[in-house]
Amino acid sequence: MKKLLFVLSLLLLTTCKKDDDGNINNCNFLFNVGINRTISLNLPQYSQLQFTSNSVYIANEGNAGIYVVNVGGNFRAFDAADPNHTPDTCSFLTANGTIVTCGCQDENQYNLLTGLSEGGQLPCTLQEYRVTANGSELTITN
Repeated sequence: MKKLLFVLSLLLLTTCKKDDDGNINNCNFLFNVGINRTISLNLPQYSQLQFTSNSVYIANEGNAGIYVVNVGGNFRAFDAADPNHTPDTCSFLTANGTIVTCGCQDENQYNLLTGLSEGGQLPCTLQEYRVTANGSELTITN
């Protein structure tokens, strides 16, 4: 039994990974906020989601609202807070087409189609939520 615990402990210690700076990167700046929102693509405020690459912002959800985007017949939803910053007024992401940019001094940019950073590699990607389509309704959950 002691050997088993030793092997498990050793395995756990050797599988922990550190980033290049020697710090553990855990991307825990954003709160784990419950999301359960249904929207209808038939409503005027969401009708632009019927076209590829269009997105809409939904306030009062997640950490700073959420962006929902049509990625070519499927939909993705991302939190509108920069995952590489502690929550602050500057960490809100503003959309310009499919690119969102934070208002902080570093102006981190992300692609709404992929959730990945633009321009330079950042430790954290956008926080994504699950989108389930049922006819003309989308349900966004986590």
